[in-house]
Amino acid sequence: MDEETRLNWDLITTPPGTEWSGRTRYAAATFFYLRGEMSAEVLEVYRICSRIDAEDPLDVLRRWQIGREWIERMRNPC
Repeated sequence: MDEETRLNWDLITTPPGTEWSGRTRYAAATFFYLRGEMSAEVLEVYRICSRIDAEDPLDVLRRWQIGREWIERMRNPC
């Protein structure tokens, strides 16, 4: 994993509840989307959650039953 990808991986895994964490995760999600590594519907969940620091986008993806590939990737980043 190159340095820029590692940085964005660290950002997208920012724990929920931390101030500005929603926006931080959304910024990193945009990085992965632009690289073709995330679908538009998954990015939309990160956008929706961006203003709600306490909301975990992965929980929303599971609840809405979308983004299975992304959820799996979050478990196994390499």
